[in-house]
Amino acid sequence: MRVLFVSTPGIGHVFPMVPLAWALRSAGHDVLVATAGPALAVERAGLAVVDVATGFAADRARRMRERPEVIERLRSLRGQKLRDLRQAIDYLAVLSNVLVDGALDVATAWRPDLLVQSQIDGAGTVVASKLGIPLVTHGFGLARTDGMAELYRDRMAEAFDRHAAADVPQRSATIDVAPPSMLDGPVCGWSMRYVPYNGGGVLPDWSRQPAVDRPRIAVTLGTLEPERGGLDAVQQIIAAAAALDVELVLALGDIDTSTLGALAPHVRVAGWIPINTLLHSCTAIIHHGGAGTTLTALDAGVPQLVLPSGADRHINASAVHDRGVGIHSETGNVDGAQLHRLIHDSALRDTAAEVQAEMRAMPSPASLLPRLTALTE
Repeated sequence: MRVLFVSTPGIGHVFPMVPLAWALRSAGHDVLVATAGPALAVERAGLAVVDVATGFAADRARRMRERPEVIERLRSLRGQKLRDLRQAIDYLAVLSNVLVDGALDVATAWRPDLLVQSQIDGAGTVVASKLGIPLVTHGFGLARTDGMAELYRDRMAEAFDRHAAADVPQRSATIDVAPPSMLDGPVCGWSMRYVPYNGGGVLPDWSRQPAVDRPRIAVTLGTLEPERGGLDAVQQIIAAAAALDVELVLALGDIDTSTLGALAPHVRVAGWIPINTLLHSCTAIIHHGGAGTTLTALDAGVPQLVLPSGADRHINASAVHDRGVGIHSETGNVDGAQLHRLIHDSALRDTAAEVQAEMRAMPSPASLLPRLTALTE
């Protein structure tokens, strides 16, 4: 079986699909990934990848200039705490239109039997419809996106019509990686365990063992926030932790941390490090509320302090708070009392352990292969 993965051009969208792609490859199936921009980093997972939108950033900018009403809609959403990703459908359709022609060219030449698309991608919907093949939508977090295919059919009507694609594919399925107890509604489609993939790396010696003399707290702001907002939030976290006997590990990727000045001995800069591996030695994590980081922390069974900003992050932060696996600061402010609770509240630890056990009992990616195969028959 040939399986084409089509992903929105973001690491947080393509990385959650890697374990399913690995499972397919291990079972002898052929896998190809079609994406663009930052998501091309998925090639480091050992997968064959095609850049279907060379010059993605420039093309997206051009399309946005042609759609001033979409820009205005985005501006209005930035002032809100987004609770439903479907509110951003107009912008997501622009992103998908950047990919659709290149993805269809690849699919037409490669002739896949099945297409798997990331949760908020619409290009894969057009391609699967045009080729008449089954479509599987792969979730990446806690946000719900029921009915997105129909919205794309409306917002991407020009692409559907230009490629003579019919309605949305009739043979379709959805993979939901959210632990059911973290949701306020039913599971959408097939449940599958979220297996963290955060990239690889050579691990420093200190990361393989818990800190022996104090709790260790991981701090990460994802791949985008430090570039957009600087390191003010990190400065605040460091200041809030100054009076506590804790070790902070700043997992901030390639961001220049020199603006933080001289750091105290209990603050360690880790650069790029797989977060799932780092959390094995941590008591807790402070993060921006990204779906991948939230689910990785749930898988590790550690309490979370979430500082949400944009996209689906308020959805994730609220779910963390409501389930009792962590706390969140809607204002983005951090103080010593929050950090003290984060590392000492046994109820947070116990509930995080409950959700970890729940996730470990969910169906593995490999267990879904018979269902995927049956979809093509």
